[in-house]
Amino acid sequence: MVQFKRLLKDKGLKSTPQRVAVHEAMLALGHASADGVAAYLAERGGTTVSPASVYNILSVLADLRIYGRRSSQGGKMVFDVRSDAHLHLYDTRDQRWRDLEDEELLAWVEAHFKGRRFRGFKLDGFEIQLLCHPTRRAGTAKKQQ
Repeated sequence: MVQFKRLLKDKGLKSTPQRVAVHEAMLALGHASADGVAAYLAERGGTTVSPASVYNILSVLADLRIYGRRSSQGGKMVFDVRSDAHLHLYDTRDQRWRDLEDEELLAWVEAHFKGRRFRGFKLDGFEIQLLCHPTRRAGTAKKQQ
């Protein structure tokens, strides 16, 4: 948390109780919408943050590249506690994101697009999400864990 507070200060922001609470929720959730973070905070009590304030905090942190941001298939904005280049599995059934660690694929994609030009566009970066769904029914998967 000390690192997060220092990062906020370096970006010219105060580490308010609301920002700290939202960050703690994101650390626990990893990937979440503003509504998801607000619900998480409401369930745990403590610092009260309205859903609109949660969205504003997450948007500012994403604009500063402290968090990542992406849209789910339903168009809902989802924030990612990681802002570095990484891959995702997107569960189309449960609409959940999971990080996918595949350094070889990531390196290949970065090398493939390095120096490439697209007429009329400048490449800012890339996102890769693999669309998937669970292969086991929820009851079966729980029994095997």
